[in-house]
Amino acid sequence: MSENTTESAPNDATLPESEDVISDPEQRTMAEDSPRSTAAEIPVTSNGEIDDPEEHGYNLDLKRSIPAGLGLSETQITSRSLDGNNEGIIEAGTLQGGKPQKSGPVVLFDEQKSTAIEKLELVRRWSLNTYKCTRQIISEKLGRGSRTVDLELEAQIEILRDNKKKYEHILKLAQTLSSQLYQMVQTQRQLGDAFSDLSLKSLELHEEFGYNADTQKLLAKNGETLLGAINFFISSVNTLVNKTIEDTLVTVKQYETARVEYDAYRTDLEELNMGPRDATTMPKIEQSQQLFQAHKEKYDRMRSDVSIKLKFLEENKVKVLHNQLVLFHNAIAAYFAGNQKQLEQTLKQFHVKLKTPGVDAPSWLEEQ
Repeated sequence: MSENTTESAPNDATLPESEDVISDPEQRTMAEDSPRSTAAEIPVTSNGEIDDPEEHGYNLDLKRSIPAGLGLSETQITSRSLDGNNEGIIEAGTLQGGKPQKSGPVVLFDEQKSTAIEKLELVRRWSLNTYKCTRQIISEKLGRGSRTVDLELEAQIEILRDNKKKYEHILKLAQTLSSQLYQMVQTQRQLGDAFSDLSLKSLELHEEFGYNADTQKLLAKNGETLLGAINFFISSVNTLVNKTIEDTLVTVKQYETARVEYDAYRTDLEELNMGPRDATTMPKIEQSQQLFQAHKEKYDRMRSDVSIKLKFLEENKVKVLHNQLVLFHNAIAAYFAGNQKQLEQTLKQFHVKLKTPGVDAPSWLEEQ
C-alpha cells in the first residue's frame, strides 16, 4: 500500500490581520521611506475629502513661478476642478486691506473726464460771450443800446478803408495798362521783324524798310523798359494795399470785436447795478465787475495797437507812394518824349532791374 501524504493548508487564523504590520524593524524603516508612505500623508480637508496631490503640486509650481517683485499677498491663485472652464487661473491685483486699489486705466479715465469738463467749460464761456455780443450788436442796430465811440480813431479807420478802395482801383488800372503795353510791344517787335525781312528781299525799298524796322525795334525796346517800370510800380502798390494795409485792417477788426465785448459786459454790469443788492445778486455783480474790467483792459490795449499801426502805416504809405509816383511819372514822360537815356536813367535811379527778353527766371534749385 502506498501512503498518501497530504499537506494541510495553513489556517487563516495564522495570517497577519493587516499588511501594514511588519515585525522586522529594518523592513519597517524601508516601508516608511517608500512612496506609499508619502501618499498616506495627503492632508484631509474639513469636509473629509482628500486634496488632489497633482493639484496641490500645480499650485506650488504656480507660486514658485510668480515674479519676485510680486508678493503672494498681492496674488490670488484660483484653481478649479476639472469640471470648471477656467482651471489654474492666476488673478494678480494689488490688495490692501482686502480692497483693490484703482489701477492705471481708472486714473486715465479721470484725466479724460477732467479734460472733457474743461472743454465743456470753454464751450459754455464761448456760448455766453457770443450771446452777449450778438445781443449788443442787435441792440446797437435797433438804436436801443449805447456804443463806445472814439471819434478820432474812427475817423482814421474810415479814411484808411476809403483809401484802400481807391488804391485798389489805381492798381487795377495800372495792371490793365501793363497788359495793353505788353501787347503793343509784342506787336512792334513783330512789325520790326517783318520790315527787316522785306528790306532784304526788296532791293528798291531796302532803305525805307530798314528805317521802319529800326524804329519799331527801338520802340519795342523802350516799351520793355517802360513795362519794367510799370510792373515795379504795380508790385509796390500791391504790397502796400494787400499786405501792409490789410494787416492793419485785421488789427482794426480785432479792435472792433474787443469794443463790442467791452460794451456788452458794460451793459450787463449796468443792468445788474440797477437791480437789488442782496446775498444772491452780490456774487453775480462781483463776477460781472471782474469780467468787465478784463474786457476793458483788452479794449484799451487793442485801441492803442490800432493807433500805433495807423501811425506807422501813414508814414510808410507816404514814403512808398512818393517814390513810386515819381518813378511812374518820369518813366512815362521819358518814354513818350523818346528820350531813351532818360528812361534808362530813371530805372537806375529807383534800382529797377529789367528781365532780359527770352530768359526765364532761375529755378529755386539754381538760386540755392
